[in-house]
Amino acid sequence: MTPTSERDIPDAHAREGGEVLAVLDAATSGLSDEEAVRRLAIYGENRLPEAPRRGPLIRLLSQFHNVLIYVLIGAAAVTALLGHYVDTGVIAAVVIVNAVIGFIQEGRAEQAMDAIRDMLAPHSSVLRDGRRKGIASAEIVPGDIVLLEAGERVPADLRLLEAAGLRIDEALLTGESVPAEKETRAAAADAPLGDRHGMAYSGTLVTAGTGRGVAVATGRTTQIGRISGLLSSVETLTTPLIRQLDSFARWLTLLILLIAGLLLAWGYYVVHMPFGELFMAVVGLSVAAIPEGLPAVLTITLAVGVQAMARRNAIVRRLPAIETLGSVSVICSDKTGTLTRNEMLAATVATSRHLFAVTGEGYSPDGTVRLDDRDIAAGEHNVLMEIARAAALCNDAALHPHDEGWRTEGDPMEGALMALAAKISGEGHAPFADHQRLAEIPFDAAHRYMAVRHRSPDGRTELHVKGAPEQVLAMCAAQRTPQGETEPLDKAFWTREMDAIAQKGQRVLALATLDGDWQPASTQAGGPGMLRKEDLTGRLVILGLVGLIDPPRPEAVAAVAECHGAGIRVKMITGDHAGTAAAIGRQIGLKNPDRVLTGNDLDAMDDAELSAQVVETDIFARTSPEHKLRLVTALQAHGLTVAMTGDGVNDAPALKRADAGIAMGRKGSEAAKEAADLVLADDNFASIAAAVREGRTVYDNIKKVLSWTLPTSGGEAMTVALALLLGMALPITAVQILWVNLITAVTLGLALAFEPTEEDTMRRRPRPRHQPILGGELLWHILLVSGLFLAAVFGIYFYAVDRGYAPELARTMAVNTLVVLEIFHLFFIRNIYGTSLTWKAVKGTPMVWASVVVITLAQFAITYLPPLQAIFGTTTVPLFEGVLIVAVGAVFFALIEIEKQLRLVVRRSSGET
Repeated sequence: MTPTSERDIPDAHAREGGEVLAVLDAATSGLSDEEAVRRLAIYGENRLPEAPRRGPLIRLLSQFHNVLIYVLIGAAAVTALLGHYVDTGVIAAVVIVNAVIGFIQEGRAEQAMDAIRDMLAPHSSVLRDGRRKGIASAEIVPGDIVLLEAGERVPADLRLLEAAGLRIDEALLTGESVPAEKETRAAAADAPLGDRHGMAYSGTLVTAGTGRGVAVATGRTTQIGRISGLLSSVETLTTPLIRQLDSFARWLTLLILLIAGLLLAWGYYVVHMPFGELFMAVVGLSVAAIPEGLPAVLTITLAVGVQAMARRNAIVRRLPAIETLGSVSVICSDKTGTLTRNEMLAATVATSRHLFAVTGEGYSPDGTVRLDDRDIAAGEHNVLMEIARAAALCNDAALHPHDEGWRTEGDPMEGALMALAAKISGEGHAPFADHQRLAEIPFDAAHRYMAVRHRSPDGRTELHVKGAPEQVLAMCAAQRTPQGETEPLDKAFWTREMDAIAQKGQRVLALATLDGDWQPASTQAGGPGMLRKEDLTGRLVILGLVGLIDPPRPEAVAAVAECHGAGIRVKMITGDHAGTAAAIGRQIGLKNPDRVLTGNDLDAMDDAELSAQVVETDIFARTSPEHKLRLVTALQAHGLTVAMTGDGVNDAPALKRADAGIAMGRKGSEAAKEAADLVLADDNFASIAAAVREGRTVYDNIKKVLSWTLPTSGGEAMTVALALLLGMALPITAVQILWVNLITAVTLGLALAFEPTEEDTMRRRPRPRHQPILGGELLWHILLVSGLFLAAVFGIYFYAVDRGYAPELARTMAVNTLVVLEIFHLFFIRNIYGTSLTWKAVKGTPMVWASVVVITLAQFAITYLPPLQAIFGTTTVPLFEGVLIVAVGAVFFALIEIEKQLRLVVRRSSGET
């Protein structure tokens, strides 16, 4: 039978699930891998149409949409009319090269963002050949059985087959702000979209519960795929800082053009310079002063930073986060999987009489249960088999063999419980698979437990619960003995056992059951298929506790130490027991591991009390997502810049509130990822520290680009402006100014975008969040360097004139001096926070030396090659004068380096870092 898409079954919502499965030639066990591949070839990938992009020609033409380019085009036209064809050719070359560079850089920026989007491609869980399997959402085909959990985006249009407390936010399609409750019953054929309770539509968000459904439409044929207005837009590679600097560059351009106009009037009417010569001088001034390449170089700097973060597994979803990361002063991190390995292993089982040790490695189902240094058979303690049954049935994970060992599909903690059940029961990696699940209460951070009801092969109905020990104990009235009998609950005993296990750094879970054939506590709303909290409270029998080991990541320990060295406080927020949290906190090196606040402590505090204690407390245990939001707000009230991690659907408010929200890429829900600014591809705390380092590097490189570009532009412009004001011959011609701007912008300015991280980057305190990049220190540097440029260029020019050299040689020496100064300035700027007088600083980077070699060869070419001498009005420079020019550059470097060291000494003596 040939499968069909929803366009052929437009009333899928009005048909029963079994009928839809039949039409799609599918089964509740899912498709086979071979059939899925065949259908993927028929239907194509499950992707929405991409937003339209600008084509290459439009992108190229847009490079000419710039005030400076308009000025240069006008100047080229005027010089052509005046018969200065060489000048016209040089100006045209500047315009074309600038456009080509901008075109290439913009293309690289778009490629960077495309790569990031590919890394953020969503994944979904489906059934293939009857087994749960994680695949890219783009590979879902009609007929696939898709599993839904809270926090996930629905990947395709689904006809629901199972729904347990399932609620879906369909505001994207219906505009309804309240999530819709889902069920499996068919709706009327003419039911509006919002009333089709048996359907889950692509792009909507699961807010609670679990479910599974069969895909009836994918890609363009989904409801959202038919609505062109909801297609995603292409993100522009920019940030508030870049936009601010772009605006600054535009206003600076207008100011310079106004000054250029005044100088043109001054030179023509007051000094009476020939108009053609004067006009070219003013054009040269404009080109020198306007940082035309600045926006493009800043964009490349940002693109390099985005790619560097991606290589370190930190994927940027919102570009302003790059700037924010550089000023982060507190990182609030989850424990499990972020500071720890997220490779759970059941190590301890506590019953009402005994404490068992569990052997084995990872998620392997092979291992033993030991008591008093000997292996125990499950038959010796009846309660152990009950624990195995609860661990396996109250579980959504699956174990799979792999070349490198066993892996879990689903939650790592549940994978460890499944392996424990296999070790106890001896039934392989899928124990108790012959039980049929009838109903469930999915795990939720609000109530912190999961409950399931199954039918056993002999027809009995069983109910099992797992969850946080405090929560499960609160619902229990009795406890199981080793022989399988029931006795009154000794809550004090279990509390002591919990604490003892937690003190070993183990995560503690409780397992419970309900004796007898399950019957609902109330016959009110819901019917026999429902399972509700009131059916559990006060009726459960606790079976035992399980201690799970999740050791700290070695790289996380180093990353925490690095953050402390960078003035960043690390805080751990976990749902684990306080003892477990404190033990892990000590192992990873938190500053204050002995002080722990629990969720109950936080609930008992008002905002003022919390604000007083939140800064010095580094561990928060037994917390809920709502506590995370309070903690972020309290820390921000102290003026701190807060980064917060999260993975669940309920973490979204805290992630949005944080200055930098960080979601987990592996275990994180789609809701958390969409609320976050960054996504960690490896869920590793070390990647957060690496992202902070890259964020600081991007900010430093933007500052370096500005610190190099603005003073050099100022120095060039002041040289021309002073000559015009004094009515003297220009020490550098307009064509030479155009040449210097063209060659240095392509090489030296761009090299700074690729600068590596400085050695002391993670030894500096975080910069204040709103500290302006164009501050007093940068303005002083602009004035100092511009003044030194002016003195050096005029000094060399007057030296040459005084020696009786021809005007051409004097100008050639002046223009070479200008370029040498810019090269020395580059080596100075590379180390703005430390000394530039080290071998590492001199060694530079391949990009820096490639730029220096290119510009040196280019300068030799215009200085010594006759064809280029004719174009640029240059002549051969004698060896001694060439050495003198380099010596002037060295003196310039020494002056600005000494000034920098004085500033650093003053800053250190005043306690700044």
